[in-house]
Amino acid sequence: MNKKEVIVLQDLLGTNKKIAAEIRGELERRGILAVNLLSSPGAGKTALLEQIAMRLKTRAKMAVIEGDIETELDAERIRAKGVPAWQITTGGACHLEAKMIAKVLPGVDPDIDFLFIENVGNLVCPASYELGEHLRCVLLSTPEGDDKPKKYPKAFTTSDLLVLTKADLLPHLPFDVEKAKTEALELNPKLKIFVTSAVTGQGLDELLDYFWAMHQELQSSHA
Repeated sequence: MNKKEVIVLQDLLGTNKKIAAEIRGELERRGILAVNLLSSPGAGKTALLEQIAMRLKTRAKMAVIEGDIETELDAERIRAKGVPAWQITTGGACHLEAKMIAKVLPGVDPDIDFLFIENVGNLVCPASYELGEHLRCVLLSTPEGDDKPKKYPKAFTTSDLLVLTKADLLPHLPFDVEKAKTEALELNPKLKIFVTSAVTGQGLDELLDYFWAMHQELQSSHA
């Protein structure tokens, strides 16, 4: 990468960070906790959101922004659960950017409690772009293998939570949960780790309790 490319990239990231800060400020004024979900394709982001929607419906209000290269399939799945969802199709871009979220935000109900952003399936590019989130959550599914933290470190060093998904498949796969946890924590000792299954419900109540506690903390700090 030559000097000109570095300067352009720095300018792009700087502009993105500024817009992300403005989004975060607006969400805080509304009392909305934003969660950015990162993962490889097929790790179970949408399935996790479907389960969160079912468990939150009697407790809080949520909305979802979906990011994909093409189609509205994921947004349609979320809407089928009675949750408002907006689809951003990037047309080839491998990540969402703050300016994309800013275009959608005016249409989001200001009275919701949680805004979940499902990023484009990719463990590389999304790690470099803030979206105005309060929490960044990286998902790692058991079929992917337990070596991903070392292979894609930035996704783990920039995240607040690690959610291991598809735990119901553990009896059938050579996935070492403790190895994945240890390597992730070596990269980022502050990571909160949850082992979950959208099929059996394992770990989902604990994850939601954490989200709820963070929402209450946000409310208290901006009261």
